[in-house]
Amino acid sequence: MGTDVNVHPGHGKAGRQPTRQFLDTLSGHDDPGMFGRMFPTLEPLAVDDGPLHELADAMKDPAPGDAAGNNPNVPAGFTYLGQFVDHDITLDLTSFGEKEADPTAVTNFRTPALDLDSVYGLGPDGSRHLYARNSANDNGKTPGPKLLIGKTVNVDAITGDHRNDLPRNPEGFALIGDHRNDENLLVAQTHLAMLKFHNKVCDQLAASGKPAGEIFEEARRIVTWHYQWMVLHDFVERITEKGIVAKILEQGRRFYRFKKTPYMPVEFSAAVYRLGHSMVRQVYSHNRIFTPGGLTPATLDLLFRFTGLSGGIIGDLAPNPIQPPLPLPVLSSNWIIDWRRFYQVLPSNPPGVTLNPSRKIDPLVVPQLHSLPGDGGSLPFRNLKRGVLLGLPSGQDVAKAMKIKNPLTPEEISKGTDGAVAKKHGLHQHTPLWYYILKEAEQRGSGERLGPVGATLLAEVFVGLVHGDHQSYLWLKGKSWKPTLPSQVPGEFTMADLLRFVGDISPIDGISTV
Repeated sequence: MGTDVNVHPGHGKAGRQPTRQFLDTLSGHDDPGMFGRMFPTLEPLAVDDGPLHELADAMKDPAPGDAAGNNPNVPAGFTYLGQFVDHDITLDLTSFGEKEADPTAVTNFRTPALDLDSVYGLGPDGSRHLYARNSANDNGKTPGPKLLIGKTVNVDAITGDHRNDLPRNPEGFALIGDHRNDENLLVAQTHLAMLKFHNKVCDQLAASGKPAGEIFEEARRIVTWHYQWMVLHDFVERITEKGIVAKILEQGRRFYRFKKTPYMPVEFSAAVYRLGHSMVRQVYSHNRIFTPGGLTPATLDLLFRFTGLSGGIIGDLAPNPIQPPLPLPVLSSNWIIDWRRFYQVLPSNPPGVTLNPSRKIDPLVVPQLHSLPGDGGSLPFRNLKRGVLLGLPSGQDVAKAMKIKNPLTPEEISKGTDGAVAKKHGLHQHTPLWYYILKEAEQRGSGERLGPVGATLLAEVFVGLVHGDHQSYLWLKGKSWKPTLPSQVPGEFTMADLLRFVGDISPIDGISTV
């Protein structure tokens, strides 16, 4: 999670990035534009590059495959759902000309919101390339309500007509609302699940007799509201605490405040929400082929190679006939995901089907993220340096401003080999906010969930983003609204429920529903 970090830095960015100069011109919470500060009066923490490099190096996980570093309460799929959500709330659809006319994003900007514009773009009229032809009317001259789904190419013994890839143009680039969702295979397959979710709701509405002209808008509303509820209650509460959303809705947001329009707080985007970098695994069990003990494990590097943005999927530019493993015209059938390995869609998985846990939320980051390809360098250093460049305050100052009753002590921050380096440079008393959030999760949440500073800020921002969206269920129906689609627990809706509703749990195993 985080707005500007890719394992392959050449994958590009979407939207604006805040600058220190712009942020320093803002005051308070008076709808500052796309970016702002939750704590505008706190002093920035200045740290030289030398100590930051040393601390970043000490944040390398020495045993990335050790089960002791796993978080059994958070299946690994949530790491990439978090990345998908990040791309949803940071997508900027303003034109290049508008960005030049308003570089500080005060008047012309796309509001951060959980509205799935990364999936829907500008809708069937404004983003026709995302939608299937309308076979019911106009002899297919206009787009219909359903989103395009791409086919895979058959490789090895995995045959069949599988629609399990993102739709792509003739040279392999994904035809989706946010190109960043094709930067690794797990976020790409998450995006694909959202496309299928919308189409399944369209099918359900058509079967119920809904007029064709009303299906898209109704499907988008149903999908978006269930997604918003799922993010708040399944994702946010899973990594914070159960009931925190209801508590914030009852007592109000104390730190993430705005008058009318939500903004993206840099304390969130550059520190709190980068918790996901510590959750990344170096190796995954992707399906029965790419798994430890199978053909080869699904390493983080492989999961990035089998995408359009990596140059591994190149459409018509690929050799014909194809010469696996890469390059390929589209995703190969042997890389279709087995969702049982990423979410708890079954009460328990059968023997040989591993449910990947995420790594603990703590200051340790897998080695591959310390040596990114090209000029990417160390991701932990980039995060720490970005906090300094944006003028983020220390974790201690934020905790004090929040009146946290029991903030981390210098002794707690000094624990471990990473903490010893922090202490060496005095950072155990004045701690970079991102590192403080991770250390707080380690010390107060046993690495399984965020501590009080991180949990409060993350939950408040997500609640605010949904509540500030005038098309959201919170705005139009209020906090008493409950999901209506089929779910394991009536009135709730989890990511596992979404996958069970869609089906296609593991297509290469012939498992469509469970």
